[in-house]
Parts: sequence; structure tokens; C-alpha cells
Amino acid sequence: MTKNAKRISATVLATVLALSLAGCSNWSKRDRNTAIGAGAGAIGGSVLTNGSGLGTIGGAAVGGIIGHQID
Repeated sequence: MTKNAKRISATVLATVLALSLAGCSNWSKRDRNTAIGAGAGAIGGSVLTNGSGLGTIGGAAVGGIIGHQID
């Protein structure tokens, strides 16, 4: 991946994140915790498995479940 492509990807990711967070203003605390847990789990799963798609999805699932249980 070229340096320019990485910059474009980072910009698109930041834009999508900002827009998606704007739509979460009326979520309950449990919904927000679930989303935060899924995001953190996806990042952790990706890091631990060197970018494996399965590891990312697994981390998101586990993180979402844990986030949902936190009150």
C-alpha cells in the first residue's frame, strides 16, 4: 500500500467514524458500551492476529458482548 493510499484510507476512516458517532446521540448507555466494546475488540483482535479478518471479527464479537454486559 502506498503512502498516498494510506492517507486516503485514514481520511475515509476518520470521516466515517465522525459521521457514525453523530448518529449515536440518542443511544442508551448499554448500546454505546456495546459499540465501544465491539470497536475496541476489533482493534485488539486485529493487532493480536496481525490483521487477520477472522481475528478482527472475533475480537469485535467478544468485545461487543463484554461491552453489552457492562452497566
